[in-house]
Amino acid sequence: MESSADSIKASGNDTEKLTKARLMPKSVGWMICVSALILFVCSSVRHALFQSSAFDLGIYDQVIYLMSQGQPPISSFLGFHHLGNHTAYSVYLLGLLYKIYPTIHWLFAVQAIGLSLGALPIWHLARHAGLNESQATAMAAVYLLYPLIFNLNIFDFHPEVMAVSVILGAVLAARLGKVGWFCCAIFFVLGCKAALSLTVVAMGVWLLVFEKKRVCGAIAIVAGVAWFIIATQIIIPQFSGTEAAAVFRYAYLGDSVLDIAKNLLFKPNLVLGKIFSLGTLEYLALLLSPVIWGLSPRYLTPLVAAIPALTMNILAAYPYQRDLIHQYSLPVLPFLLLSVIATLAAGKGLLRNKREIILWSLVAFLALAKFGYFWSRYLRPIETWQATKDAIALVKTKEGVLASAHIAPHLTHRTLIKAAFPGSESADLNQFRYVVLNVRYPGLGLPMEVGTTLVKRLSQTPEFRLSYQRDDVFVFEKVADS
Repeated sequence: MESSADSIKASGNDTEKLTKARLMPKSVGWMICVSALILFVCSSVRHALFQSSAFDLGIYDQVIYLMSQGQPPISSFLGFHHLGNHTAYSVYLLGLLYKIYPTIHWLFAVQAIGLSLGALPIWHLARHAGLNESQATAMAAVYLLYPLIFNLNIFDFHPEVMAVSVILGAVLAARLGKVGWFCCAIFFVLGCKAALSLTVVAMGVWLLVFEKKRVCGAIAIVAGVAWFIIATQIIIPQFSGTEAAAVFRYAYLGDSVLDIAKNLLFKPNLVLGKIFSLGTLEYLALLLSPVIWGLSPRYLTPLVAAIPALTMNILAAYPYQRDLIHQYSLPVLPFLLLSVIATLAAGKGLLRNKREIILWSLVAFLALAKFGYFWSRYLRPIETWQATKDAIALVKTKEGVLASAHIAPHLTHRTLIKAAFPGSESADLNQFRYVVLNVRYPGLGLPMEVGTTLVKRLSQTPEFRLSYQRDDVFVFEKVADS
């Protein structure tokens, strides 16, 4: 049996760990602040250059604005209530910011702060695992320099950005035995996106089996399973009138969430080709390369919690789920870094020195982060920038607008706005007061023909008059008495 002296010593070690977990050097605080500022500036500049899009920035800006005005948050881009779009109830909190002042820059600020704050629980988790202060600071830098953080920040807005630091905080709360804080964190994470319920379930399994945190593990499993069923089988169909939005990406497995789950269990042959493929190998190489120096097979158990997100990304017939640009890999990142922390805590890993770790992360950032977009693809439409800005200024009322995809997010504070996508050529134009089009640069890889056809049709429609034309940017306004 363990002696009293040993018990006292173990208790003292735990107290020391908890004390360490409550401290943070100024350098980490400065890293978080500088990161948040850089991310905010970058997303704001991208938006000012008309590179943001109706999907998804315009969607969230519109519904949050409507929330702040006490109106039903029905997205006119999607055609249904906000809760039908991922059941993201945590987004309602952002309506309070829009009550202060309604501006899309709140979303950029929340995104920049939410992503950057992940470095804080990473530092705590590293110290609690036994890493020295230098290594813990290096891990905070590894998180901030992971290319997905920067890339996702300049890809519109997604509620998952609010969840990543909270997921890490939930793990810290579980390890410290703070069940109340753990429950609060889980509640918030589930409200960021329905698919995160699967991550919560897997995290519960990891906590229960490998971390021996039985209470927190059981809470996560029960809450995640319950919310997944409620969200996908009740709330989303009720508010959207259809299945969860991403189901079409797995059409080869079934046309509903339940069909997909059933076929995954009973027809594994359908997915083997996806799993064992060159595309999957490339995706895993992208994910792992920034932290490959700190991964060891013996310390990969945290990745149990990443299995749902990895599986969904690998199986999707949608290539954007397998890159470091879009939001789909974000739920993997916390557990990838926890695996690195576990490796370092065991005295393993190819790199263990702070300088070497940060240097590797910096090289990975320079290789995979898309900062070069700011002097390449983002500047290509600069010749129409002033004309687009002038065109937007001509929209004087809150009435309905049809606009090019990259113009739409600048006009979303209204109940009716739609983006000019293929099919818009035959839309009912009478529902709009304004039509604002950039024919030369329609955005999102859309064909010029959409705008060209709309301009031709509007020119022949007596109910609309051309009020502005410059550099292939057009504004048509509905005649007042029509």
